[in-house]
Amino acid sequence: MFENLSDRLDRAFKTLKGQGNITEINVASTIKEIRRALVDADVNYKIAKDFTDTVKEKALGEKVLTAVSPGQLLTKIVQDELTELMGRNSSEINTKSNPAIILMSGLQGSGKTTFSGKLAKYLKEKKNKKPLLVACDVYRPAAIDQISVLGEQIDVEVYKEVENKNPVKIASNAIQQAKSNGNDIVIVDTAGRLAIDEQMMTEIADVKKAINPDEILFVVDAMTGQDAVNTAKAFNDVLNFDGVIMTKLDGDTRGGAALSISHVVGKPLKMVGTGEKLEDIDVFHPDRMAQRILGMGDIVSLVERAQEQYDEEEAKKIQKKIRKNQFDFNDFLTQLNQIKKMGNFKDLLGMVPGMGKAIKDVDIDENSFKKIEAMILSMTQEERTNPQLFNGTRRKRIAEGSGNTIQEVNQFVKQFEDMRKMMKTFSKMNMSGRGMDMFKGMKMPR
Repeated sequence: MFENLSDRLDRAFKTLKGQGNITEINVASTIKEIRRALVDADVNYKIAKDFTDTVKEKALGEKVLTAVSPGQLLTKIVQDELTELMGRNSSEINTKSNPAIILMSGLQGSGKTTFSGKLAKYLKEKKNKKPLLVACDVYRPAAIDQISVLGEQIDVEVYKEVENKNPVKIASNAIQQAKSNGNDIVIVDTAGRLAIDEQMMTEIADVKKAINPDEILFVVDAMTGQDAVNTAKAFNDVLNFDGVIMTKLDGDTRGGAALSISHVVGKPLKMVGTGEKLEDIDVFHPDRMAQRILGMGDIVSLVERAQEQYDEEEAKKIQKKIRKNQFDFNDFLTQLNQIKKMGNFKDLLGMVPGMGKAIKDVDIDENSFKKIEAMILSMTQEERTNPQLFNGTRRKRIAEGSGNTIQEVNQFVKQFEDMRKMMKTFSKMNMSGRGMDMFKGMKMPR
């Protein structure tokens, strides 16, 4: 989403010249470029101006250390202010009550129902909760069917009253059901409209009064730009919601809403939807997002995703096999599946510091993994554990079975062998304490 903004900011910092102090003269053009970049990203002009005025005020007269250029210093100031603009600290959803009642609000098409399912899955798997989804959208055709299907997919109970058209009564009855059934989370999916109207606001206000939710979340589509910010403000005036949920953050849009919505409504952006899958949901961290916008990566989020898929016992087994040069295709397939569970591969690479710009124009085909999987699955168990068995006949059979050419199979087998040798070499160096010796005297690439 923020690729264009990142490029514009990067170019702006490169124009900053001069040594010693950052002066009004050498910072003026950079500040102007930053403001233009924010406005082009669909940030409100007044917010963009206030932002750059603050950056300029903090930058002027700052001493530039010998090891830090003016551009680097200004980057740090912009990073801090971007973090402040997006809310400073991350904010978790309140789930302390039993049951904790979460009321979802927003316009039709913002992704409320889908996100309700994602949130239920997240709280069930990551927080060890027992959620209950409540179908209170009694107007949109197939809304009840949609949330029922989501409930089946994630194995979460859905409370619905198909014939009842009173969302207040449905929500109240659902709370009683949750209490008697031992559900410690109740997620109430309410109806949306194509535009804000009095009937919609009155209805959701009545639901709020009846169930007294612990958390009211406003769901907004990031693709709607500044309209999302204006809608959030209107909803907040009526509901005084606790936080914002932003969907479709992976979309190809300018991202101004994500940058400024928290600042405008004075409420935290709590969680974001980052894809179409039900597991594509993340807690929003303003500091990490600021780092990613400025091309610094997000290594903390990358490590957290890896830890979710990390099996310590399995890792120890793999390490022993690597040292004995016994790492085989079964192990490789296991590792590949763990990486796939971490999310979109290009998104993962973008979290590595410095990699975002390098892969910006690179088309990474997620389906390329399927070719590798097909080759491994076309091997016999004996072939997977003994890569040295491969001969011409076996390679031809694997190629035909996986829908690849013999050349592609040959290339994959060679790359696998090269990788095994490299892994064994690094493992031995690490065991002997000589892990860094090979880098002595080498000029590392920037």
